[in-house]
Amino acid sequence: MNNTLVVNEIYLSIQGESTFAGLPCVFVRLTACNLRCSYCDTAYAFSEGKKMSLGEIRERIAELAKPFVGRAKDGAACVPPLNRQGSAGVPPAHGRTAQTPDLPSSIRLPLVELTGGEPLLQPGAVPLTKSLCDDGFTVLIETSGAVDIAPLDPRVRRIMDLKCPSSGEVERNRWENLPHLTSTDEIKFVIGTQEDYEWAATQLAKFNLAAICPVLFSWVTPLKPHQQDKSLKKVPAGQKPISRLELVEKIIADALPVRFQLQMHKFIWKPDERGV
Repeated sequence: MNNTLVVNEIYLSIQGESTFAGLPCVFVRLTACNLRCSYCDTAYAFSEGKKMSLGEIRERIAELAKPFVGRAKDGAACVPPLNRQGSAGVPPAHGRTAQTPDLPSSIRLPLVELTGGEPLLQPGAVPLTKSLCDDGFTVLIETSGAVDIAPLDPRVRRIMDLKCPSSGEVERNRWENLPHLTSTDEIKFVIGTQEDYEWAATQLAKFNLAAICPVLFSWVTPLKPHQQDKSLKKVPAGQKPISRLELVEKIIADALPVRFQLQMHKFIWKPDERGV
């Protein structure tokens, strides 16, 4: 049903990835995934979760976001929730607003991100993201790239993976998604091997991806032994691991128009800690 979702966890933290890295963010982690990437660090979301109504989820998000209402740096008035149509940066007729320094007026903090698992496997994710946009939130969705992104509201900022060879799921990429991406979306390559880098660089040039939206090259954080779920795919034989230093040096040497990223939250908290 579209009015309920199976939710693994909802929590407030900072965004650890993407061009929004470092900003406060409410995460809604949904249960289930149809892929088994070799580097997956959230295998607990494959099956763990409880059913919640969309209303309950929105209430929980509003509760976590409440401390941010009316607050901003340097005494400026915080950007309020946008109007019910989600018009970015439109102040109410009776007063003025000021934006948080260094942020566009269309960005309301905290951000809200749907992640997983694969959030688009559950039909209720689409109406939830639309409702959150209507509530005035800046809404992100982390998706594997293996599921159709077209049904999402155009206000939702899609952070879409293109699965590299070491994931074991490269054949699952849904290339039909590329024409649906816009300048507010982001494409992410998770890179763990030399072969991943070469493959990603090829796709970058082949589809001129940097002209569509920001492109992220994300280094794979090695899994701890207890994180290596038995259901995950194996890295194909013969691939050579790439260090984060080697990845950065290659990006610079090849003058790629991409953003290198690490998973910031894993340097703040323990790499396998939940709810952060």
